[in-house]
Amino acid sequence: MKYADMHCDTLTACCDSGLPLEGCGLQADLKKLKRNGCAVQCLAVFTQGEGSALRFADYLKFYKRALTEYKIKPVLSYSDFSDCLNSGDTGVMLTVENLGFMDCIDGLSVLKDCGVRMASLVWNYENSFAYPNLVFDGGVPDFGKREKRGLKPLGAEAVKALDGHKIIVDISHISDAGAEEILSGRKIPAVASHSNAFGVCGVSRNLSDGLIKKVADCGGVVGVNFCTDFLGGDGNDTRACVLKHLKHIIAVGGEDVAAFGSDFDGIPAPPDFADCTHMPDLIEYLSANGISGRVLEKLCYANFARVVKEVCG
Repeated sequence: MKYADMHCDTLTACCDSGLPLEGCGLQADLKKLKRNGCAVQCLAVFTQGEGSALRFADYLKFYKRALTEYKIKPVLSYSDFSDCLNSGDTGVMLTVENLGFMDCIDGLSVLKDCGVRMASLVWNYENSFAYPNLVFDGGVPDFGKREKRGLKPLGAEAVKALDGHKIIVDISHISDAGAEEILSGRKIPAVASHSNAFGVCGVSRNLSDGLIKKVADCGGVVGVNFCTDFLGGDGNDTRACVLKHLKHIIAVGGEDVAAFGSDFDGIPAPPDFADCTHMPDLIEYLSANGISGRVLEKLCYANFARVVKEVCG
């Protein structure tokens, strides 16, 4: 079965390392994606720290060159998404992880014009928009603590602007308080592109049942990532851990809320799940262990496709 993956850091990793998107040998190498059933791969542009705006421009140039060089279809709409499902090729959706390189919301229209269709406000460090769900103690992340502060005024403005530009709002990495502010009473789907269930693995990076339910209530989806620290387990039982998180998310939010968000090339490779070539095996494993038929189709691609249709058009 074909699948869509809502988050990877391969674009950023390739640009930083001078590697091609296709044939780079990384976890989500475009060549591997094409051979292993990926219909749509979200490619995140990630920047952090000094010089982020200039670096962001470099990533965009790299992305545009790659589209031309490898004849990649950019996914800008539901129609593009459907074409990728039907063509047998792999399309890519450009996303932004961390809007911290911007100090105002005026540039969001430019992001839309550049092809960005999903964006998160923050990564692991506070910025002008919001606070993250990661708390540091003496410079070391403490996954047992939870940040109590949420959106900043500029963050609230950014959410409205993203909605207006038909860019999907991504709550991964934002504090629980920030996620609550975004999701409370929300009528437009929002996503957690690469987040797992706190009810299965109790670290602050993961979503509480309450937040999963609120993502579901607004018509959004939660993409389970494959990071061992956020799955639980020892890195040698990744399929079983992913299954556990997916079943929990479905039990809490229903079958319309589950999806994949691997975080490939943004995480250390689990020993038993080195790269995207393991995706067909994972899908077969899910099918054999209680997630099959229409529900499997939904989490593999249909749930995310629906969000793209409702938000991006």
